[in-house]
Amino acid sequence: MNTPQKVPVTILTGFLGSGKTTLLNRILSEEHGKRIAVIENEYGEVGIDQALVINADEEIFEMSNGCICCTVRGDLIRVLGNLMKRRDKFDYVLVETTGLADPGPVAQTFFMDDEIREEFSLDGIVTLVDAAHIEQQLGRSDESTEQVAFADVLVLNKTDLVNGEALDTLEARLRDMNQMARVVRCERANVSLDTVLNLNAFDLDQALERRPSFLEPEYPFEWTGVYSLDIGRYELSLADGPDPAMSLVVAPDQGTNDAALREGAEWCVRRYAQPAELIHPGGEIPVGKHVTLRLDSPGRKSFFLEVDTQARVGLYAQHIAEEFDLQLKNADGATIRPEDSPRSLPGSTENGAPRVNGAVVPVEVERTWVAQHEHDDEVGSIAIERNGDVDLERLNDWLGRLLAERGVDIFRMKGFISLAGESRRFVFQGVHMLFDGQPDQPWGDALRRNQLVFIGRNLDEPSMRQGFDACLV
Repeated sequence: MNTPQKVPVTILTGFLGSGKTTLLNRILSEEHGKRIAVIENEYGEVGIDQALVINADEEIFEMSNGCICCTVRGDLIRVLGNLMKRRDKFDYVLVETTGLADPGPVAQTFFMDDEIREEFSLDGIVTLVDAAHIEQQLGRSDESTEQVAFADVLVLNKTDLVNGEALDTLEARLRDMNQMARVVRCERANVSLDTVLNLNAFDLDQALERRPSFLEPEYPFEWTGVYSLDIGRYELSLADGPDPAMSLVVAPDQGTNDAALREGAEWCVRRYAQPAELIHPGGEIPVGKHVTLRLDSPGRKSFFLEVDTQARVGLYAQHIAEEFDLQLKNADGATIRPEDSPRSLPGSTENGAPRVNGAVVPVEVERTWVAQHEHDDEVGSIAIERNGDVDLERLNDWLGRLLAERGVDIFRMKGFISLAGESRRFVFQGVHMLFDGQPDQPWGDALRRNQLVFIGRNLDEPSMRQGFDACLV
């Protein structure tokens, strides 16, 4: 019996505005005979890239859940798992990452998860480089450096915006950062398909050489505590801490050795990729579900956990227990077996008699997962959605002032606009002070609306919304 051939996967990455969507459109419009499924990793509250991709039909899937570094792996596992059910519909996968993402966690997915590794193979990582802006991006962003370092192919795009001497200097710098990658120069992402598809280029040994911790995954939680519990009701008590909420997954049947903790961690990655259920103080915490505990009221907050089978459970928490003085307490006289505990328990007897309500259950095993990244709290996205038409002259005035004053801090802008008197929607994209737009498909009977996304540092959302609203007719 022949083993089914693995589906090749290309990761398409590059900093904001480098030309990923342009290259993706070029790939999808060429006659190459491949049936390509596209997975897009959006950043921000509104995803619009699918609307900017030509032939954006049912084979384009979007990931936009949570932190782009912490939850992307679980989200990708979920989408790839759904793709497995429709293998007859495609024979190649393209994953387009957000421009703010380190490609490492995406690449890890194809080695860390057993099911994914059996079905898919990482063909290569293609990084687009904005020749006009990469120098300032490398100086301000760790992600852009990681994107260059992990590339199998570096597509040096927008070469028409830089003179020849500067291009040579830039290419030399890129080669110093990644001597293994092939460098391809182009304008408007116009490259032949054989430079980005069917590369058979990704080498795990080289990835480990570049980053020895490559197979040490990042997790969307920082702490795990394992408790031996009998049947009964328990109270999870938390004091005031650094955040007004905390994400949590309670894992059933949790082992205590290192392998079991890692297995539980990978299981929880999938749970964290699902939308969280909001739990208010006094609420019940479901086992095996991703929840967010509301902690914004003053004083200690209590949540409750019902255990119907004698077992060990693992709490996989977004924050370290000490930050919130997290305690698990007996709530209704439930027992805990002394032989399962590392020390005698308050309120219990040697034969496991019921404990006093409120007795603290000790942690049997705990582990802290060291974060490998820091979030840049200054970087964020703003999405503006408005129905109706826009006055072109007012729009030009507003954008001109915005880019002149804040262009350095606007990494990326994209979207589409309904211009008064124009039968077609106007699609635009921009990077820093550069802005490009053109008429697109006719509106027809569709609702005329405007959808804009800005990604940058320290953006003034109220002012930007007010400025755009003043452009509406």
